[in-house]
Amino acid sequence: MLRAFWNGSYAPHGYCLFWDPGLIWTHILADLIIAGSYFSIPIALVILVRRRRDLAFGWVFWCFATFILACGLTHVMSIWTLYQGVYGLEALVKVVTAAASVATAVLLWPLLPKAIALPSAEKLQLANFELAALIRERDSALEALRAQVDRREQAEEALRQSQKLEAVGQLTGGIAHDFNNLLQAIAGNLELITGKPDQPGKIATWGANALKAVARGRALSGQLLAFSRRQKLDITSVNLAELIRGSRELIERSVAPLGKVRIETIDSSWNVEADPLQLELAVLNLAFNARDAMPDGGTLTITAQRRVGEVAPELPEGDYIALSIADTGTGMPPEVAARALEPFFTTKEVGRGTGMGLSMAFGVMRQSRGSLKIDTQPGRGTTITLLLRVSEAAPSLAAAGEAEAGPMVSLAGRTIAVIDDDDEVRAVMADVLRDAGAEVVEASDGAEGVAAAQARVPDLMIVDYAMPGLTGADVARQIRGFAPRLPILVVTGFADSAALDTIDAEIGVLRKPFESRELLRRVAEMLDG
Repeated sequence: MLRAFWNGSYAPHGYCLFWDPGLIWTHILADLIIAGSYFSIPIALVILVRRRRDLAFGWVFWCFATFILACGLTHVMSIWTLYQGVYGLEALVKVVTAAASVATAVLLWPLLPKAIALPSAEKLQLANFELAALIRERDSALEALRAQVDRREQAEEALRQSQKLEAVGQLTGGIAHDFNNLLQAIAGNLELITGKPDQPGKIATWGANALKAVARGRALSGQLLAFSRRQKLDITSVNLAELIRGSRELIERSVAPLGKVRIETIDSSWNVEADPLQLELAVLNLAFNARDAMPDGGTLTITAQRRVGEVAPELPEGDYIALSIADTGTGMPPEVAARALEPFFTTKEVGRGTGMGLSMAFGVMRQSRGSLKIDTQPGRGTTITLLLRVSEAAPSLAAAGEAEAGPMVSLAGRTIAVIDDDDEVRAVMADVLRDAGAEVVEASDGAEGVAAAQARVPDLMIVDYAMPGLTGADVARQIRGFAPRLPILVVTGFADSAALDTIDAEIGVLRKPFESRELLRRVAEMLDG
């Protein structure tokens, strides 16, 4: 009986429709169309799922594809049984279809709440609007933060500048005294030279003494100009022994006359990461604090030790140099020491300090990836320790002193224009250049110098920066208009480094005061270049 369902021995049910061929073809065409549609739908679903792997519940589409494909097969079997009575095969196809439909329904109903919970297009659009608003708020907050950072940097720069001015103010009396001594030494030696022109041996000695006084004055003015410049923190490799050695006179001057300064030997091989000017300023301000803490006199001691490993909780392990500035003064009570690093906190009288010395020193140390420690007890003095990272790089060599060992410079056959509004300075430079064999064209202001250069282009032009009317930068720009390759050397005693940065990078800069051989060396270098 079962075999009959499969071998087609039963009469096909199309026999009952043969009396009306139109009905047979209606069934055939309808089932073909339905089957074709059912077969196309799974193909579309498969393509969709494979191309959009990000779709949620992608496996449901596979269930629907299987179910619809089985439905299409039932319609194909309906056409087949019109002519062949294989009702067993037809029943098997319907069983498969039923199983697929039941499985799809069982899986679909638990999925329904999750599908309903999916956001609609309107909700997604609203969420996009809210996200865009949040982005705009974030951008506004970032812009406000940038403005605050800019204002903070400006405030920090103003504080640094005020601290520099305070340091210069603290030194004014001593520096005026030192400059008067230097001028006295120079004037006295020049008077001796003028009064005894027939004693060449003594003239050489007096001249050497005057030059020594000039060198001391140049070093002192160089430090003052460095303090007055506006510049950003420039972390580089600094030789600690050289920095302290160069600051010794200023430190001693700040502690004198009541206090004494004792600087222990610092290993000359120790290089640290710091801004040399800011580190020097920090040490100098700590010396001021030490002096004020020793109203009855005392001793300021500067020492340095190398420390390895964990030197402070806030610093990573590594190699550090601990630079200590210790005084024998009054010390600080615990409540004062706890606030000593706060900006503007001071126990001094009004007008005696800004309360920024320790705070600025601490800020410089943090920006240098170091730290600052305070060790103090009332009546037993204070020790400030600057923890500086050891630098493996060698400090850049200064150009100072290179001219001393240089060969004699000959400028024979060269024409050099010298523009300076100071008659005495211009005359000295012109005489030095003429002694080296150069032909010199002098001008007392920028306009005269530009006109002279237009009439006859020299081999090199030397121009002072700070002049009334046309500055050195203005002269250089005008010269570049008709002589773009003319070497130009700007000489200046101007302190504003930001203004000097506006000069063309190809133009040389020589800071006053300078020695004659340094001028000749720079001129020769620019002519040869």
